[in-house]
Amino acid sequence: MHIPDAVRALERDLRGIFGTRLQSVVVYGLRAHAPVPVAHDDARSAHQHEHPLTHTLAVVDTLSTDDLRACTGRVSAWHDAGLATPLLVAAHEFARSLDAFPFEFGAILSDHVLVSGGSPFDGLKVDRADLQRACEVQARGHLLHLREGYLETRGRGDALAVLIVRSAATFALLVAHVAHLDGVAADDVASAARHVERRLELPSTTASDVVGLALVREISSAEAERLFPSYLDAVERLVKYVDAWR
Repeated sequence: MHIPDAVRALERDLRGIFGTRLQSVVVYGLRAHAPVPVAHDDARSAHQHEHPLTHTLAVVDTLSTDDLRACTGRVSAWHDAGLATPLLVAAHEFARSLDAFPFEFGAILSDHVLVSGGSPFDGLKVDRADLQRACEVQARGHLLHLREGYLETRGRGDALAVLIVRSAATFALLVAHVAHLDGVAADDVASAARHVERRLELPSTTASDVVGLALVREISSAEAERLFPSYLDAVERLVKYVDAWR
């Protein structure tokens, strides 16, 4: 698979910063329809591009504050070249992180190209039990946040509309994870939503409707008040569904 020139330039920059401590660089998500999401908020979310960013991961022997400081001087150039801020991982960290971020790092394992160095993933695989546990944590967390967010709207329809739209991307990711564990291809989130609707025997297209809002900036107060009860019901059913995996 073709490696973008910007990734080659990134590898040279990292080589200049880390020297022989740079073990390997990989580019990932090239075959996916969208960039692989990472399970934490980071500075990259504030940097928006019209086109999907190219994602990379670098494995190094050691990683210090001085190394990070040196990288900050190149971040703007990397972004301008269409690159996401690279994930920097110390050599001993990746394998130990598989159980903490099984979906995120599992996606990297399944869709990556080695740019330089030796493969950092030899012999590694994600345990299905870790995937199920992560999915349950995500589902339960989403339910709690929805309930809390609803209380914080204080009954205002406009605030409820904001809550639904802002939660849609997280819900779409949850739906994709559930479909993945059920053996359904999760690249197409719309198909994953329909699968969840069938499995949960939802009486409406609620999952599809909410997933479709992931790329929408706003909805009306009336639409939010109509959608929220069925949205909350769908998430409650989803929590029960993933809990039954145990």
